[in-house]
Amino acid sequence: MAIFFDTYNSEIINSSIVFGVFFILQLIARLIVRTIGKSKKILTSRARLVGRYFTISFLFITLLIIGFIFGVNIDDLVVVFSSVFAILGITLFANWSILSNVTSGIIMFFSFPYKIGDKIKIHDKDHEIEALIEDIRSFQIHLRQDNGDLITYPNNLLLQKAVTLIEKDAFDK
Repeated sequence: MAIFFDTYNSEIINSSIVFGVFFILQLIARLIVRTIGKSKKILTSRARLVGRYFTISFLFITLLIIGFIFGVNIDDLVVVFSSVFAILGITLFANWSILSNVTSGIIMFFSFPYKIGDKIKIHDKDHEIEALIEDIRSFQIHLRQDNGDLITYPNNLLLQKAVTLIEKDAFDK
């Protein structure tokens, strides 16, 4: 064991520094997301979810940097990443709507002007939906119509349609 630490002493120190920077960056990112969530009065569960997305992204970058620190050959990484991205590409092409809904959910976290409790009208060419926003999730938004019907509307479609605010925070009545 002592031989391992003697051989890879500088790599272990550099990896510790990278993990320390990763830890600090993910804490800062989560704090920023939580602050934005509080300022926009967004549920803490949504803020935690977006924070997890940032943590996973930072973790992949950290593992890539640690691979370089330990001397992983760039050609080997290219083979691994091209294989992984080819599989992901095929998978996501088959399920492109899942990826677009998650991306739309993140966009809605930062810039969606409507909140849970607002009554909105979605202007679709086939029909219009007038409902109360019950929940905003990663893949879809839950809308409750006046007759009690629950509609789950995909996030990506909501960002593509015109939406009108009917009543602000109808839950406070």
